[in-house]
Amino acid sequence: MYSLSNPTAGRESEFTSRRFRSGFAKVGTYVLLCALAVLMLLPFLWMCSASLKLDKDVFRFPIQWIPEVPQWNNYVKIWTQIPFLTFFGNTAKLTVIITLLQLFTSSFAGYAFAKLDFKGRDLIFLAYIASIAIPWQSYMVPQFIIMRKFDLVDKHMALILLQAFSAFGVFLMRQFFISIPNDIIDAARIDGLSEYGIYFQIMLPLSKPALATLTIFTAVFVWNDFMGPLIYLNSQSLKTIQLGLRMFIMQYSANYALIMAASLVSLIPVTALFLAFQRFFVEGIATTGIKG
Repeated sequence: MYSLSNPTAGRESEFTSRRFRSGFAKVGTYVLLCALAVLMLLPFLWMCSASLKLDKDVFRFPIQWIPEVPQWNNYVKIWTQIPFLTFFGNTAKLTVIITLLQLFTSSFAGYAFAKLDFKGRDLIFLAYIASIAIPWQSYMVPQFIIMRKFDLVDKHMALILLQAFSAFGVFLMRQFFISIPNDIIDAARIDGLSEYGIYFQIMLPLSKPALATLTIFTAVFVWNDFMGPLIYLNSQSLKTIQLGLRMFIMQYSANYALIMAASLVSLIPVTALFLAFQRFFVEGIATTGIKG
């Protein structure tokens, strides 16, 4: 008699072995990602914990993650010990105005560089984008001298004018506009729509993902900006949140409990903004920069 092996059973065994290895690798990947996520969230969790402690307990070791007596009064003190509400309003004002201006200027210039044909277009775009590589510290002093000549020091207008235009924003919007088929624009031109009409009625509605992405980048940058307000704003009534956080260190000998509470409050607007636009943000990142 001859013993014949079963080829089907062999293939099933090999398939089961491969599926087991694949499942094991997937579980290992998820465990690693969860560990990294927890590691990245630890500073944020520590900040939340520290904001509910007395200042003397902030750096106590071992860390007491859940305070025995939460100091909710810290969130009241940050509004009374310094004019935090004024700083909050100034930051919100600058963020909204600068973000809207950047959305308009960047999308307008991006449309011109992407869909209009004029002499020297690519050279001008290249020169403008190259300015991203220039460190801000190298032209910080000339900018300040110009603003002082125009008597704009210690005024919000200085920050608004300096940050109303963004080479990165123009690049982002141009790359998105390039992905829009020219047939749509040509058809609109044949129908008699002007370039302004094409921009407002066609390009802007189609560019929501890119606009949302630019909104998040710009708003987060302006909200967290420290050096700009530090250089141009002197009056306390004009200062922003980041300068207000610095006041806790200067006036109250580094009261870290209040600093953590104020920092946590200052995170709420940008976090809410990201959560509101995250779907468009992911789509904008995925579709921007595909074509060059």
